Amino acid sequence: MADLRIFSYLPNPRVWKATIAARFCGVDVEVRGASGKELRDWLWDYDARPLTEDERASLASLARTGRVGLTGAQLFKTDAFMAAQPFGNVPAAFGPDGKVGIFESNSIMRTVARLGAAKFPLYGRDAYEASRIDSFLDVSLVFARDSQIYLLALSGGTVDAAIHGRARDAFAIYASGIEQALSPQRRALVGDGISIADICFAAELALFMNEDARSEQLRAQGLGKILHPGVRAEYPLTFAHFDRLVAHAHFSPDLKPYVEKLLSKAAA
Repeated sequence: MADLRIFSYLPNPRVWKATIAARFCGVDVEVRGASGKELRDWLWDYDARPLTEDERASLASLARTGRVGLTGAQLFKTDAFMAAQPFGNVPAAFGPDGKVGIFESNSIMRTVARLGAAKFPLYGRDAYEASRIDSFLDVSLVFARDSQIYLLALSGGTVDAAIHGRARDAFAIYASGIEQALSPQRRALVGDGISIADICFAAELALFMNEDARSEQLRAQGLGKILHPGVRAEYPLTFAHFDRLVAHAHFSPDLKPYVEKLLSKAAA
């Protein structure tokens, strides 16, 4: 039985925060899921699985209206799922008994780091390092909120100048802070080694790169890419750190194929 089970739409860089951390810490993490469209036909539960047509009919009483990312969809969420996951969202993580639910990707990642703390100190070596790591994770939530609104608007064809402007400003604030934290030539955001602050940073930036696939929508609105060709020159330490992390043995199984696919789409 896995130390932690995660149910989510896939692929999802925010889930990979936990799987990357698990490789450092030796924690057994199981991931279940499918594409966002396919999750409409899944049972949302600790024992998450695709439903047959007969099961969909018999479980109609469990149907609940989806929200962010699955707005308006009828999703089949068990009462046990809602008890463990009170906000009803994914990614949704569970302890081995299926009763303890952990939600929000940073908290799920923290769980892995705590479970594997004896093997690798991903959550810092003392209270001060842990709190500085928390500071980076808290700042990432602000960026993550605006980036999610922006990416959903791009995919849904509803992006406008206001949404683009908030995302642009959020990225500039976030990248500027990362750049400062890595100055003059640091190779980790906190302390002397990789922590969950670095993992979170890499996952959030990889997710934001989905902008590359939506250039046509931006041009149609008279808007430019936030991750424009010159952005690496503006934040050289930030992107050098990102490149190092993507190439790292514990990051690359998840992030490298994802980033390479996004870059190839952008080039096409």
